[in-house]
Amino acid sequence: MRVIVPPDPLLLATEERSIFLAGSIAMGNAEPWQEALIEALRCFDVVILNPRRPAWDASWVQSIANPTFREQVEWELAAQELATLVVMYFAPSTQAPITLLELGLLARSGKLIVCCPEGFWRKGNVDVVCARLGVEQVDSLDALARAALRRLTP
Repeated sequence: MRVIVPPDPLLLATEERSIFLAGSIAMGNAEPWQEALIEALRCFDVVILNPRRPAWDASWVQSIANPTFREQVEWELAAQELATLVVMYFAPSTQAPITLLELGLLARSGKLIVCCPEGFWRKGNVDVVCARLGVEQVDSLDALARAALRRLTP
């Protein structure tokens, strides 16, 4: 397993399978669910594309004119497009507006698995979109890891 985080280059060999970790970050205030998922997938031969930037600074102006912010967003968009699979987690303690945006961008991609536990403030909306577009849903992080392994195992 390899883990790539921004701003590191998205260098993958053609045959490498990859998983983008989409989901609640809340400017660094969300639980570190990405670490739990990485640990659950540790023994699997896969590249993890983790957008949780180690040196994130919540004071950065979120503007296209801010080169560091723009680099982050462009890295995430490129990683989502490149990924073999995208797993998405909506932490109940967050509102996750960017994750909702990403759900809209990726719902028709055929490479999305969503975990939206009870308690997420817009769970009903997420459930309807996933049901309508045939997006696989699971109910826990453990189930998300199992679903990812199942989807990527030949």
